[in-house]
Amino acid sequence: MALRKVVLEQDPMLRKRSREVVDINDRIRTLVEDMWETMYESNGIGLAAPQVGVLRRVVVIDATEWPEDEDEAGGEDDADGAEAKPAEPQPDPEIVKYVLINPEAIEVSDETAVAREGCLSVPGKYGMVERPVYVKVRALGIDGAPFEVEGEGLLAKALMHEMDHLEGILYTDIAESVEDLETECKDQE
Repeated sequence: MALRKVVLEQDPMLRKRSREVVDINDRIRTLVEDMWETMYESNGIGLAAPQVGVLRRVVVIDATEWPEDEDEAGGEDDADGAEAKPAEPQPDPEIVKYVLINPEAIEVSDETAVAREGCLSVPGKYGMVERPVYVKVRALGIDGAPFEVEGEGLLAKALMHEMDHLEGILYTDIAESVEDLETECKDQE
């Protein structure tokens, strides 16, 4: 596996439509491994192949929502030196991790929601984007087998965002507004 450079919004490659994958070979498998590594290193939840300079219809998504770490987790001493009561065990999160090759939306809800989005190719900014609250996508897995995934909330947003990349669309093209993260931080001071 290798880290790949994330293509930034000024690059015309991000405006091109990606080509269909016709053969899931070693090059595609290596691309997927590299995309996972690049996405995790960049703290993303999704990445499309054009974002690493490859115009192929390949997407990786990890929309697993992990519980936040609590400093007062069980087993540690409290201020009195007495052992703290163990915290209630948290249920393991449902792993929401997909490789999607040649994905296509086959169903989207009429109901939409506006939510904040960011993008590894548009660092330092976020936008308010209207997306369907539900989507059903058909794709091929890394093994070449067709499958369908249904998503709501974060997963639906991630699926639509990454599939837009395959069409040469950035969230900034459809956002109701785009803000600098620095501006938001200064507003909160």
